[in-house]
Amino acid sequence: MATLLRSKISNVATSVSHKSQAKMSGMFARMGFQAATDEEAVGFAHCDDLDMEHRQGLQMDILKSEGSEEGGEPPLEGDIHYQRDGTGPLPPSASKEACSELSGQGKPKITAWEAGWNVTNAIQGMFVLGLPYAILHGGYLGLFLIIFAAVVCCYTGKILIACLYEENEDGEIVRVRDSYVDIANACCAPRFPTLGGRIVNVAQIIELVMTCILYVVVSGNLMYNSFPNLPVSQKSWSIIATAVLLPCAFLKNLKAVSKFSLLCTLAHFVINILVIAYCLSRARDWAWDKVKFYIDVKKFPISIGIIVFSYTSQIFLPSLEGNMQNPKEFHCMMNWTHIAACILKGLFALVAYLTWADETKEVITDNLPSTIRAVVNIFLVAKALLSYPLPFFAAVEVLERSLFQDGNRAFFPNCYGGDGRLKSWGLTLRCALVVFTLLMAIYVPHFALLMGLTGSLTGAGLCFLLPSLFHLKLLWRKLLWHHVFFDVAIFVIGGICSVSGFIHSLEGLIEAFRTNAED
Repeated sequence: MATLLRSKISNVATSVSHKSQAKMSGMFARMGFQAATDEEAVGFAHCDDLDMEHRQGLQMDILKSEGSEEGGEPPLEGDIHYQRDGTGPLPPSASKEACSELSGQGKPKITAWEAGWNVTNAIQGMFVLGLPYAILHGGYLGLFLIIFAAVVCCYTGKILIACLYEENEDGEIVRVRDSYVDIANACCAPRFPTLGGRIVNVAQIIELVMTCILYVVVSGNLMYNSFPNLPVSQKSWSIIATAVLLPCAFLKNLKAVSKFSLLCTLAHFVINILVIAYCLSRARDWAWDKVKFYIDVKKFPISIGIIVFSYTSQIFLPSLEGNMQNPKEFHCMMNWTHIAACILKGLFALVAYLTWADETKEVITDNLPSTIRAVVNIFLVAKALLSYPLPFFAAVEVLERSLFQDGNRAFFPNCYGGDGRLKSWGLTLRCALVVFTLLMAIYVPHFALLMGLTGSLTGAGLCFLLPSLFHLKLLWRKLLWHHVFFDVAIFVIGGICSVSGFIHSLEGLIEAFRTNAED
């Protein structure tokens, strides 16, 4: 009885400490798929998944406690942890009640067009500016890789969603998982029921933090090239940008920032159109002879990471599909969004490279004439600064939940007090994370190298390797031979590209770090 009482008290305390996060996650679910969408929308979708996992875990604790009170046989300790993590299906006796409670939250659904808008924002974001640089080192093979990456990412997105479903006793296909973490945990169960989720969380944290670093790098780069006559270095511009971003550590919600982010996303599409229009005005001078069937062996693997990173969206697809009014339209939505992305990215990269050829820079707007470069770059800097809080806050949420709020398995004390307020040392750690992104941006101020490293490490893993591996592990008995062939081929090719791109990007970063250290 004492154990049961302590369990209930613990559940109530956990519910109170997560109250603010749950409200915020509910807000993300209500408006995040319409306003808070960008290439970093992965963080918001994952916050919604964390809220779902918490509520499901809390429901399971209550059900387990009630079963113990009725004299039922207590479950094994490992089974309790498995259910609390949201990595397994609910017990048959409680599944209907728990599902009805979870589905009765009144969460609004989105249409296929709204879902497509989210995916489009994720794969047509600011990092498209680095694609012409990939063509510089890959030629026509770089264009082919843009098409190939679109096809593969579209396919892996579909098979990832297929891993959310299983066939029940009546032969019906039902959704038994809610997130990428659930799929990963299911593949590692029963021996290591939380290992897969931790791997996915680590990959996501790396990608989110690297995204923050890229925003600081691109802000310093754009401002330095916009005002080259000012006695301010790129590092100094990065410090100024970080000073503007430091209040992100105090954020409790992102409602206002999300609205600005939507406006900046629309402005970014306008900027892309302006860049293409300028390139078309110089169509007579296009250097078609510069586009060849060759690759720069040392730098092309970095281009692979750049292209892959520009397509990353898999991490938030499970939550997106679960919030669609008609999930059957998911496949069609994935098709037209990736076809559109492939066409727009290919055209943007090609016409930009044809315009500047061998003079193409890492961030293509730096090639624009000084008369319009400053205006365009200022808009892009505003877009970057207003987008920074989204991946930053998502990374903080995952870190806090994994290290400070995971019940008895947390590595450190809870960073929130009993009243739900962030403790002073927790705020210090948030500020330290902002400063860390600045230090990385100062010592490695290379947009293409960082983007290539991130795409090769986490982008290829989350988009190529893990979806194909999970698909084979969970559904291999029902797969046709050509699905098995595609999964194995994607895993092998993705692994080779990932390792090659990671090694070359890491070598470039180490060399750049040494050069900056000497200076």
